[in-house]
Amino acid sequence: MNTRIHRTPSLNALRAFEVASRHLSFRRAAEELGVTQSAVAQQVRALEAEIGVKLFERRPRALSLTQNGQRYIGTVRRAFDMLADATQSLAPEKLGVTVSVTPTFATKWLMPRLADYTRAHADVELRVLATERLSHFHTEAVDLAVRYGRPPFGPGIQADLLFPECLVAVGTPRLLQYSGREASMQMPLVLLHDSQSPWSHYFEQFPNHEPAAPAHAIWFNQTTLAIDAALLGQGLALVQKEFVSPCLADGRLAQLFQEEMHTDAGYYVVCPRKPRKPEAVEAVRRWMLRSVLAGT
Repeated sequence: MNTRIHRTPSLNALRAFEVASRHLSFRRAAEELGVTQSAVAQQVRALEAEIGVKLFERRPRALSLTQNGQRYIGTVRRAFDMLADATQSLAPEKLGVTVSVTPTFATKWLMPRLADYTRAHADVELRVLATERLSHFHTEAVDLAVRYGRPPFGPGIQADLLFPECLVAVGTPRLLQYSGREASMQMPLVLLHDSQSPWSHYFEQFPNHEPAAPAHAIWFNQTTLAIDAALLGQGLALVQKEFVSPCLADGRLAQLFQEEMHTDAGYYVVCPRKPRKPEAVEAVRRWMLRSVLAGT
């Protein structure tokens, strides 16, 4: 029975061996460890002396592992990985909140405000699930959602109005020619449609704005695409005012008509009445509601 090794070798020596084995160079190992080349070589020699096994073949311009060195390095690396994993497991895990939103809400409302969120809640990581599909709280581990519609949204669900539905007709200023407070198209009318843009309902509510001649139409499956098309001057979009407020403020878009179409629907922040992470979910919910109230 081999009794030469009675204790664990020096961790510094083992680290010097592990780094040198990756670089096959004492010089580059020294650069990674922030020590001198001679210090690395001395640590490796001390390790070889302690375990009584040669680990490296040293040549004038080359360094290679011996057969024993190749056998030993795998176990040494696994040991360092286990130490790193054990240390990481002691670190407090950040709370994460998964929020389910539509792609349009994510790109036009949430993303411009993420810097403000991280400043206010650096301790709660936000995980954004952008999908047109209705996500489920329990089966998909969703903590919070923004849903369009009318409450109630189901038993055991808390719903807070984020903002009511307010639809405005918008296009680029170059596309519109103003006469007083109203605007008219400079070219044949093109209406940009999406799943939540009822132009027919808008013209029913405001018949004086209905075009005399049939309008061209382009259809999109997402509101964000209709907004982007409007920004490119492709036509008029009828969209939620909150999603284009920054574009209206900086002049990239303008309202064709002053009339705004209001409905009894809205965008709601919804979550289970008994969430899995009550404090973190409440922090995100309050931040969303405060952002609307503050107009940010």
